[in-house]
Amino acid sequence: MIEYRHNYPLDPNDVIRVFDSSGLRRPTQDVARIARMIAGATLMLSAWSDGRLVGLCRALTDYCHCCYLADLAIDRDFQKHGIGKELIRRLQAAIGDEVSLVLLSSAVAMDYYPKMGFAKVENGYTIKRTR
Repeated sequence: MIEYRHNYPLDPNDVIRVFDSSGLRRPTQDVARIARMIAGATLMLSAWSDGRLVGLCRALTDYCHCCYLADLAIDRDFQKHGIGKELIRRLQAAIGDEVSLVLLSSAVAMDYYPKMGFAKVENGYTIKRTR
């Protein structure tokens, strides 16, 4: 059974394990940077199985206009069990219907997000990080 938690404190090493297992590319060799990523989130949802972190959703939001879904990562052993879908559902419930939910998808997840109700946008821009 999966237990979901809202803004529950996460250990950076657990987050690194989930990122690495999920296939999501993040700077997991830098524990301090992962810790800052966690600390900077305004909304963190997590999924647990038998006390072990198996999924997470990290977001930045103002709770009134927009929300950026920065990370959705599910441990490889727990993928395709609806955990990502449930984390997105809980994220939408937390931000409400006045808030737009936006994200930048990794190449491997481009087919996933339309199945979750996301529409592809063509009017976006980005300045990529340099490190």
